[in-house]
Amino acid sequence: MSLHSVEKIGGTSMSATDALFDNILIADRTEAELYKRIFVVSAYGGMTDLLLENKKSGLPGVYGRFLANEGDEHWHGAMDKVRQAMHARNAAIFTDKYSHEEANIFVNERIALVTSCLNDLARLRQHGHFCLKDALMTVRELLAGIGEAHSAHSTALLLRDRGVNARFIDLTLWDQQDLRSLDARLSDVFATIDLKSVLPIVTGYAGCEGGMVRRYARGYTEMTFSRLAVLTGAREAVIHKEFHLSSADPKLVGEDKVHKIGRTNYDVADQLANLGMEAIHSGAARGLRQTDIPLRVRNSFDREDSGTLVSSKYISEVPRVEIITGIREMQAFTFFDQNMVGVKGYDAAILDTLTRHNLPIVSKSSNANTITHYLSATAQAVQPALIELQQSFPEADISHETAAMVAAIGSDISRPDLVSDALRALTAHGIAINALQHQIRTVDVQFIIPSDDFDEAIRALHKALIEDVEHIMKERRAA
Repeated sequence: MSLHSVEKIGGTSMSATDALFDNILIADRTEAELYKRIFVVSAYGGMTDLLLENKKSGLPGVYGRFLANEGDEHWHGAMDKVRQAMHARNAAIFTDKYSHEEANIFVNERIALVTSCLNDLARLRQHGHFCLKDALMTVRELLAGIGEAHSAHSTALLLRDRGVNARFIDLTLWDQQDLRSLDARLSDVFATIDLKSVLPIVTGYAGCEGGMVRRYARGYTEMTFSRLAVLTGAREAVIHKEFHLSSADPKLVGEDKVHKIGRTNYDVADQLANLGMEAIHSGAARGLRQTDIPLRVRNSFDREDSGTLVSSKYISEVPRVEIITGIREMQAFTFFDQNMVGVKGYDAAILDTLTRHNLPIVSKSSNANTITHYLSATAQAVQPALIELQQSFPEADISHETAAMVAAIGSDISRPDLVSDALRALTAHGIAINALQHQIRTVDVQFIIPSDDFDEAIRALHKALIEDVEHIMKERRAA
């Protein structure tokens, strides 16, 4: 059995340098205890937003400015902001003068390399004979890697300054002659590393066949982390986040009412990923699940707590809801056609259209003449798909409306009165239930409600299905 772990550190946790070293990288470990771990790191918080675009607001970074083709001064200015932000981060975390200088030189060289590439592409773009569509995706890949290269390099230097034999593993550099698969790149790099005496600090981005940003969007760091755990046969995979994996969002329900989940399984992790909750990317979880590697989600700021353990075989001893979560705003995309009854092909045509328009499907339902897809998208984003389908099926009534979804999720939610308790809780708070989805596999129940009622629905379901149930169980144990 392997004795090492593979651990991923998120951007917010990376930015909290004191907690990063005091709780995760070093803590109270000495000598041999410091090793037998591999760390895959994200860019420092906010850096990827400056390089690509703001994940929440959509405000363009270097890539967005370059894509807009507004003039070189705009994307050059955005790149200068990246350099300044990286230098400011280095100034805040380094106390050793020479390490600080080394970190800044690394940043300057890496930014100069990518800037030179973008300058060449900008000149080509001035000539109408060149189509840069594919090249622009390569630009996005190059820019994404700068953030992880900076954070991994600086972290390795900081560890070196503290007497740790850390090694910076840079997976971000690649060229057209070195487009190996992700698995091949990782296997080659780690074939000669002695984990008993070396602490690898690995870039979350890896240049590889197919492109990581192209394939996994902003979830690429977790894919590197997952594949590395699988390929090296880790005993455990660990994700360090700025929060516990809790029974609901503490900001909505209250810190005093939620609790850490503690144990759950990969079925639950899949449902959370489907709803956009940042526990682990669904593709990353798949590899861990198939190789039976347990995943631990830990709070970076709670050093003594063991976190929540996610495993393949865990099932709650007593049927119960483990978490209440959902999507505040999505689109209920409804396709109605009287001619659908007994005719095949409608569903396939709808799915093909939604896929081509890159509209993520959260859930779906159907009956004799109606198919509804619940899409994680805006009203504006689904309109082109609606128009296209309407042209293909002129007799169909196709519409979409904004809605929210709240879900009760657990490794075993087969308690017979769970749905009736949930319905009573929602109706008692005046919340209309537009639809309900309850699968045969007893992992989740989904309630489709008006978006304006999302917060209240989360609180109502958490109280009815988690807080009240736990209170009853405590009373029974006491008796």
